[in-house]
Amino acid sequence: MFKDITIGQYFPGNSAVHKYDPRLKIITMILFIVTLFFIKSMYMYIPVVLYLVLVISVAKLPIRMVFKGLRPLRWIILITFIVNLMFTPGEEIFRIWKISITDTGLNIALLMGIRLILLVLGTSILTYTTSPIELTDGIEALLNPLRKIGVPSHEIAMMMTIALRFIPTLIEETDKIIKAQMARGADFESGNLMRRAKNLVPLLVPLFINSFRRAEELATAMEARCYRGGDGRTKMNELKIVNSDIVMLVGNLVFYMAIVLVSRV
Repeated sequence: MFKDITIGQYFPGNSAVHKYDPRLKIITMILFIVTLFFIKSMYMYIPVVLYLVLVISVAKLPIRMVFKGLRPLRWIILITFIVNLMFTPGEEIFRIWKISITDTGLNIALLMGIRLILLVLGTSILTYTTSPIELTDGIEALLNPLRKIGVPSHEIAMMMTIALRFIPTLIEETDKIIKAQMARGADFESGNLMRRAKNLVPLLVPLFINSFRRAEELATAMEARCYRGGDGRTKMNELKIVNSDIVMLVGNLVFYMAIVLVSRV
């Protein structure tokens, strides 16, 4: 299960999507998420799916890796589908025992299920095509206007990026600890809920110890490099918006606006 979690992973590349300015990439992703919530028809998801396929193809991302991130969320997607299908009132299509399946429930269940899948796929592209350093610089640049009211934009951006970057590392360590404990006779799958919760103790204790150790090592490394926050720091690679970035931003905006306008009509 843990191997299927791909959040925070970066897939190096030299495509136009990889070169897209991280600030505009974050804005584009936010607009993509907002656009999905305006869609009220199944047919409007077709161009969105084609759009994601195009982006994945241009970025040259492995299809298997992209869809692998959906596996840990399959139960959430399934539960969301079933809840909307069973408890949404409307005109009854058929009945299973005492459960009434309505046309509105079926439509909303499909919309919510597809929306969750597209949200995961779309947001995954951001981390797949943006390095942690670029992501930090992009978030910091977008938060810079808030520094006038005392918001530490650099520190917030760094914390968010470090947390995102260490997700794959913690998942890998969790998988190693599980295998090591199972080799010693630990059982994480059998028993009732309370039994399984107690069985997680041999997993959580070393995981927390390793996490604190890594945090201490990271803090020591930053202090050894004389890190003192964002004030007065310079960047080796300054973010610059080029013509290709503007073209991609305008193209994305036109596509999102078209989807929203057609959905409202």
